[in-house]
Amino acid sequence: MLKIYNTLTQKKEKFTPMHAKKVGMYVCGMTVYDLCHIGHARVLVAFDVMLRYLTMQGYQVNYVRNITDIDDKIIKRSRENNETMSALTQRMIAAMHDDFAQLNILPPTKEPRATGAISQMLDLIQILLDKGYAYQADNGDICYAVEKFKNYGQLAHQNLEKLRSGTRVAVDVTKKDPLDFVLWKKAKPDEPSWESPWGAGRPGWHIECSAMSMAALGEHFDIHGGGLDLVFPHHQNEIAQSEGATGSKFVNTWIHVGFVQTNHQKMSKSLGNFFTLRDVLQQYPAEVVRYFLVSSHHRSPINYSQENLQAAQSALQRLYTSLRGLVSKAPIVFVAEQFTGEYLEKFQMAMDDDFNTPDALAVLFELAREINRLRESDSQQAQHLAEYLQYLASILGILQQDPEQFLKLGVPDTTDADKINHLIAARNVARAAKNWQEADKIRDELLNLGISLEDTANGTEWRRK
Repeated sequence: MLKIYNTLTQKKEKFTPMHAKKVGMYVCGMTVYDLCHIGHARVLVAFDVMLRYLTMQGYQVNYVRNITDIDDKIIKRSRENNETMSALTQRMIAAMHDDFAQLNILPPTKEPRATGAISQMLDLIQILLDKGYAYQADNGDICYAVEKFKNYGQLAHQNLEKLRSGTRVAVDVTKKDPLDFVLWKKAKPDEPSWESPWGAGRPGWHIECSAMSMAALGEHFDIHGGGLDLVFPHHQNEIAQSEGATGSKFVNTWIHVGFVQTNHQKMSKSLGNFFTLRDVLQQYPAEVVRYFLVSSHHRSPINYSQENLQAAQSALQRLYTSLRGLVSKAPIVFVAEQFTGEYLEKFQMAMDDDFNTPDALAVLFELAREINRLRESDSQQAQHLAEYLQYLASILGILQQDPEQFLKLGVPDTTDADKINHLIAARNVARAAKNWQEADKIRDELLNLGISLEDTANGTEWRRK
């Protein structure tokens, strides 16, 4: 029985989809003015794991992840770069898709763009005006009146007075309340705009997701998520807009992913302590980065450091070493029914507890230890368990490479590989002649090259340290 922590109720709840074996899930995607950073990657990897597990459990998931391609930051950056807004956003979207593909993030069912949903936003704003939830400010903007929505602040677990006193809001004398937010911005000179009943303009950020999510999933759906920083004001404002317009509940379960930190401080572009995903992927294999991101529970903060990434690489090496010589080089097409028993039960127990990936990883290491124990005494069972390990790991999006390929990552060309194999052969000759001093000397030489050896019943195997 899957239980998910719901930000709205602040407790784990049994997950019961609105329609049997069908799940509607919306996740706030990227504002495409710059390259994605490691914090973005954490959010999308977390929801990718949820998508995979729900699919494993037999659900048909309609997964919608939007793209914000009109925004103040996009306009500012396109001017700085002296390029059109369209050229900037297309370039950033292509880079985003490339980065996500490297991290083995599955594509969403739908990926709507804000500029493609302007008509839905206009319709939604008109409904809010007609119902008295919105008003036209003196500067021509259309704003949402938060005091009209009686449950405003519920998602953030704060009332209006606490939000007013505790939140930094830019002073805007045209608003009736400092917390009121813009639904439609009146056009400024030399900015992109669309025609509307209230004059030319462009949408505010919050209205985009209400319009796109309801257009794709309906007025009421199962799961909505994003980073923890979106709880307030973005997701709270989505609730106010959507429920104000429809008069009914918007989302059943709200899921939020914790921050990536550096030196235990939240990573953000405003603080200048962020790392682009592209930069990180130049230093570490993509699968190592993904393992690092799933090694902590999605709601907990995770500290980005070289030490933690190196620990992730070592952990993956241990798992891949257990698969060595037992699994196919080609990706396996898994028949889920062939994997039953205690490991599956433990894995599902972990994932049913609010997608507890650290406990799920512990099950993978249990399997790896059993594989290593059986490798020489029962090779057939060891091979079955190796495939079992790959199957469970596929739900986390890891261990899908050829083990040899992963363990020898970092060897730049065939010349280096030939040199390594030549040294291993020379060491084997020395060992056969019981010339232990020479054998140890060669092992040390290989260690200096960053190569670790393992002597097995099938011969000497090596991997990149």
